[in-house]
Amino acid sequence: MSQSASEWLASGLAPMASALEGTQNLAIAEQVRSLVAAGKTVCTLTIGDFEPAHYPLPKQLLEGTAQAMRDGWTNYPPSTGIAELRTAVLGLCERRRGWRPALESVLVAGGARPVLYACYLALLDRGDKVVFATPSWNNNHYAHMVGARAVELPVGPEDNFFPDFAHIRPHLGDARLIVLNSPLNPSGTCIDRGALLQLCQAIVAENERRKAAQQRPLFLCYDQIYWMLTFGQTRHVDPVGVLPAMADYTIYVDGISKCFAATGLRVGWTVAPPPVADAMNKLLGHIGAWAPKAEQRAAAELLRDDVAIDSYLTFIRAAAGERLTLLHARLTALAERGYPIRALVPQGAIYLSAEFALVGWRDGGRVLADADQVRAWLLGEVGIATVPFAVFGAQHAEHWHRLSVGAVGVQELGDALDRLEVALGRLQPA
Repeated sequence: MSQSASEWLASGLAPMASALEGTQNLAIAEQVRSLVAAGKTVCTLTIGDFEPAHYPLPKQLLEGTAQAMRDGWTNYPPSTGIAELRTAVLGLCERRRGWRPALESVLVAGGARPVLYACYLALLDRGDKVVFATPSWNNNHYAHMVGARAVELPVGPEDNFFPDFAHIRPHLGDARLIVLNSPLNPSGTCIDRGALLQLCQAIVAENERRKAAQQRPLFLCYDQIYWMLTFGQTRHVDPVGVLPAMADYTIYVDGISKCFAATGLRVGWTVAPPPVADAMNKLLGHIGAWAPKAEQRAAAELLRDDVAIDSYLTFIRAAAGERLTLLHARLTALAERGYPIRALVPQGAIYLSAEFALVGWRDGGRVLADADQVRAWLLGEVGIATVPFAVFGAQHAEHWHRLSVGAVGVQELGDALDRLEVALGRLQPA
């Protein structure tokens, strides 16, 4: 059979690009758009983004960016980031995390994604081992893009969706990179201080062994993009904060996008050992993944202003917390009525982990035969759009879903939960 023109052109793709999967969220987003276009009411709990009507930018970012553009900050920034922002990051670390890195450790980029990808590029050769838990965000794709050997550690609600030391210990001897994200996308849970300390102590000990043997070091990539968004008694912990010696081995992923609802401004940064930061800078320089100069200047002004930071964090924690608390309370109430539903207590980020174990239940003549049919039922019959944890590599957690509160109002959310309660009343267990 002859090839079509499109198939023939696709045959010219490099094997890596040809095999690279796009985000599965796009297919869900298309289903949501189709339903909305048909007049269906849908409560969108899918996107890890912020609707400005509910989460407006801090004044310093909104007005500061506009003023910086009027002042002519519209040309190329320095490849490492403007000095004002790099210095502001140092001060933020010192004031809020209790330690101060060296200036050459700070590299600014066009959001957190380029930082994470540059970390993979800088540290991993083809076939090198990278270790991360599932569910997690995008690590499987970055591993594929650089040809690394991904070791995925399945974790579940009994683990708070974090790997414990027993999961990681067998890989310490030959891994090149361990990746952690806390607060975690997609689960909205946070790593325990004791668990992080145990891992950090093991990494330091392993690197002492490797240095004596003249072997390449083991690094920890620590994605803390949501670190200022925690709730209740939960407190964020970080590697250098629990063990200062980790400064030599930790690559932080951070930025303004989540804690300040500034996803579209594209300002992220890393704090990393200077040789690693320098390599990442060279890589990003060739890609051109720099943060816009005006946005950098506005971000620097915000990060230097503790009063403004605290004021905005009070607002965003209250706004996200109200929605997450409502979700958790209503889903827990349904569980108490006997439905196979549960939700973890929200700890951080803008996400709630929820389990809908409805496989085998019947809605009239329709049986929900698998987890994807449950997701489709929630979307089509209830008007609630969620993202299954399978999208984040956690096929073992097939009944679990990520519910994001960044683009939904409180009334809209309450109405959706009312619809869920009514729809569940129609279901019959198998």
